[in-house]
Amino acid sequence: MSLSDRQINNLRPSDKAFKVSDSGGLYVEVTPSGGKLWRMAYRFNGKQKLLSFGAYPAIGLADARNFRDAAKKLLANGTDPTVQSKLDKIAKQSSESNTFTLVADKFLTKCEKEGIAGVTLKKKRWLISLATPDIGNRPIVAISASEILIPLRKVEALGNYETAKRLRAVIGQIFRFAIASAMASNDPTYGLKGAL
Repeated sequence: MSLSDRQINNLRPSDKAFKVSDSGGLYVEVTPSGGKLWRMAYRFNGKQKLLSFGAYPAIGLADARNFRDAAKKLLANGTDPTVQSKLDKIAKQSSESNTFTLVADKFLTKCEKEGIAGVTLKKKRWLISLATPDIGNRPIVAISASEILIPLRKVEALGNYETAKRLRAVIGQIFRFAIASAMASNDPTYGLKGAL
């Protein structure tokens, strides 16, 4: 029998943790301290496993059921939902830690190893320094064309039109490096070619 929000709200703690089933392996575990945790029991490759979705009411009944349904789809495709969840967390942490500044530093290191002239490297560093106050701490995968336009417009407002074009070109090089290094999936500077 499926649970309702009223039933979940009325669950009271006991001296031992206990489970109250919803459906499809989903249940609420009520802890002695009064916490109500969403869990899903399932089998994968013949082994009993457990998946956690979070605490009620932060994760509501409808959300928990959606998570359960998504896990069941993974199981139907032969994927362990626990493993997929860990992989998703790692990918998210990786994408959030790859900021524009970090990727730009890796790009400059690559340029140095390739033997690019010191003067050219110095110019690239200077151009990058014009963009970092606005987009430096942003994850590179989350940066949009409109965000890149902010530092470009600042440079352009000073009357430095050629510098703005070069800055767009260097930012584009960093994005293409990020794509080649599997840190980004697109280069938003392409959409800015006629904007300056």
